[in-house]
Amino acid sequence: MCRKIVWILYLMVAAPASLFAQELKARISINTQALSTPADKKAFQTCQAALNNFLNNRKWTKETFQPNEKIVCNFMLNITEASGGNVYKAKLMVQAARPVYNTNYECPLINFIDEAVTFKYIEFQSIEFNENRVSGSDPMVGNLPAILAYYVYVIIGLDFDSFSLRGGDPWFQKAMNIVNNAPEGRDITGWKAFDGLRNRYWLTENLTNNRYNLMHDAIYSYYRLGMDYMYENETEARSAILNSLSLINTMNNDIPNTMIVAFFFQGKSSELIRIFKKGTPEDKQKAREILQKIDISNSNTYKQELK
Repeated sequence: MCRKIVWILYLMVAAPASLFAQELKARISINTQALSTPADKKAFQTCQAALNNFLNNRKWTKETFQPNEKIVCNFMLNITEASGGNVYKAKLMVQAARPVYNTNYECPLINFIDEAVTFKYIEFQSIEFNENRVSGSDPMVGNLPAILAYYVYVIIGLDFDSFSLRGGDPWFQKAMNIVNNAPEGRDITGWKAFDGLRNRYWLTENLTNNRYNLMHDAIYSYYRLGMDYMYENETEARSAILNSLSLINTMNNDIPNTMIVAFFFQGKSSELIRIFKKGTPEDKQKAREILQKIDISNSNTYKQELK
C-alpha cells in the first residue's frame, strides 16, 4: 500500500492542499559557539534563513503532500572551524520523525551526526542545487546544498519505506545520484568509499544494495506493522517489531559491521525499552538478546532495563 493511500485511510479528511505542496516541515539552525574567533553573526543569520527557505520551499518530489503529512525534520549545523576565504568546517546533526497512527507520538526515522561538512559561504550568496550539476560552479560552495539535498532524499526515502515495502527506493536512488556526482576537492570528504566506514557513501550504498534487502523489510515491519498498530493491538504490534529485530539480526549475521544497522538504531534505545518492558518474559528476553548483539553501544542499557 503506497504512502498516500495509507495517509488517506489514516486521516479520513479532505484537507485542502496545493498540488505542489512541499514535502518537509524542516528547521535548520546554525551554531558558531565552537569557533575560537567571533563569527559574523549577521552572515550566519542570513545563511540560516536562506537554508530554511531552500529546504522548505523547494519541491523535492512529484508527490502531493497534505500539510499534516509533511515530514518533520531538524538540522543543526555546528560550525567547528573557520579558515581563509570564507571556508568553514562543521558537524551536521540530522533528525527526522514520522507520526504514529492514532497517537501524538512521533517515531524517529533518523538521528545522525555527519562530521565531515566543509563549505564556503559569503553573505547573500545564493543557495543553489541542481541534480544534473551537483557540484555547481564552485565545489566548495556547492557542497553544503548537496549534503542537505542528500539527507532530504534519505529522509523522504525512509519515510516512504516506513509506509510501503521498498517505497523509498526512488529517493534512495536520488541520494545515490548525488553521491556519484558529488563535489570534489582537497578538503571535501564524506562522499567516497575510502573516506571512512560511516559516511554518506556507505549509507546510500547500504540503502540501495540488494544484499541489504532485509533492512527494508525490517523498516516496514517496525513502523507500519509495528508502531502503527500499537494502539489497536499492542501484542501483535510488539511481535512485528520483534520480527523486525530478528530480520536485522539475520542480516547482521550474514553481513556484520554494516553502517545501516548502527544507523537504524541511533536514537531508538529508549523507544525499544518502553515497547518491550510491557512484553511477555519470552519477548523481553528475545529482544534483549538480539539488541545486546546488534545495538552494541546500548548493550548495557538493554541488559539492565529488559531484565
